[in-house]
Amino acid sequence: MTGNLTASPWPAAYLFDLDGTLVDSLPDLAEALDELLAEDGFAPLGAETVRGMIGHGVEKLVQRGLAARGVVYADAGLAEAVDRFRSLYEPRAARLTRLYPGVEPVIAALRAGRVPMAVCTNKPEAPSHVILDQLGLTGWFGAVIGGDHGPPKKPAPDLVLAAAAALGVAPRDCLFVGDSGADVGAARAAGVPVVVVRYGYTSVPAAELGADAVIDDFGGLAGVVADLAGRLTEPAR
Repeated sequence: MTGNLTASPWPAAYLFDLDGTLVDSLPDLAEALDELLAEDGFAPLGAETVRGMIGHGVEKLVQRGLAARGVVYADAGLAEAVDRFRSLYEPRAARLTRLYPGVEPVIAALRAGRVPMAVCTNKPEAPSHVILDQLGLTGWFGAVIGGDHGPPKKPAPDLVLAAAAALGVAPRDCLFVGDSGADVGAARAAGVPVVVVRYGYTSVPAAELGADAVIDDFGGLAGVVADLAGRLTEPAR
């Protein structure tokens, strides 16, 4: 269902997380992490184990993957491992990555309605652009703000605020859609209402993340937006 998404003046813009929200990037991330481990002589982790390691950016993913094999690097060692991971992952970032069901019709409806949209992700910007390009979404978003944009990553509010500013929309007039505690924390700190999808990569149940609403699939966004528009924009008594 997409018809109600442009029927009300709120939200004036949408901010979307990428991994675990718009796209299922787990297969490419897991294969690259397992290749990194293989280079160092370690057994692969497999996609289901890697699923619980995604979140808070590339550095955390690599750090968690290495720790699962008993490896804890100092700063320089971790930085070198992250560089090697990126060299393995970025050329293949969109090989197996796909949009989740229901995502394309929703963002197509928003685009047709000229509603501003941005991607706000802890993933570096270069592979984020590669993924969007390969999925045919280049130019659909007014901004792509990644983890290497400059400010601290989510759950700090900085990337969310940068995305709202890039669209020229006040944070309170945006809606953030994500899948993790980092997304909820960043949105809350930025003063942006937030919806989480139930199918994402978080190890914490979606209902326990503290979002304003939870949706089972992307097609459910229209229904919760109608409810939130009424609750969040009604005059204070």
